[in-house]
Amino acid sequence: MTLLVHCGAAAIDDDGLRQLDTPEPTSTHVPVPHHAVVDMVTYALGFYGHELVEEHHAVTEDGLRYFGVLTLKSAYGSYTDMVGLRNSHDKRFPIGIAFGSQVFVCDNLAFSSDVVVRRKHTANAKRDLPGLVAGIVEPLAQKRQTQHQQLARYQETMLTDQEADHIILSLYRAGVVNVTRIAEVVKEWDEPSFDAFRTGARSAFRLFNAVTFALNGRIAENPASTQRLHQIIDGTCHAVA
Repeated sequence: MTLLVHCGAAAIDDDGLRQLDTPEPTSTHVPVPHHAVVDMVTYALGFYGHELVEEHHAVTEDGLRYFGVLTLKSAYGSYTDMVGLRNSHDKRFPIGIAFGSQVFVCDNLAFSSDVVVRRKHTANAKRDLPGLVAGIVEPLAQKRQTQHQQLARYQETMLTDQEADHIILSLYRAGVVNVTRIAEVVKEWDEPSFDAFRTGARSAFRLFNAVTFALNGRIAENPASTQRLHQIIDGTCHAVA
């Protein structure tokens, strides 16, 4: 889960969200309550069979901007899928919904993931949003299956140390890891922190986890790094196969 709050926002629970006031609409701006955005997305996720296992919410001190991350249980393994949410009552940014194996939502307005949808707070937004959310969530099961197949390919692709070094250098050149993180990735590749990787095969999946472990909590340095990470490791898996 990547929900970064450092620019005046603070964590809040579901009850707190429901107690926040929503400004009155104008002719050009129709605010949607923060909790309504969360409710619509969680309802659609449940309706299409996605199990929510964890959620984190935050709002700015004035309650006008909301940020959230939902974690979904995976039927395919120990990893999880993420849904990022964003909403504002002060016209700062549109309603935002993000899906991916890892999403980044931050109160400095950064918002990134594999798929991002935004909708302005117009007169029709509240009316259209449930259908828009359903249209996004409905194909999510196929996306999650595709992701599972991708990670399974990583698990099946064995790497030599030289191949791993080449990937790490490519990740550095692509801006996924900076020079200070290279040593952390190498250490996690050679001496994984988790038993499952310490005794397991030296696979592309092990390297993928080494990189994400090194970036954990620091993804703000490269908000779009997840996509580039997948692209580089995918390319290696296809080349090795």
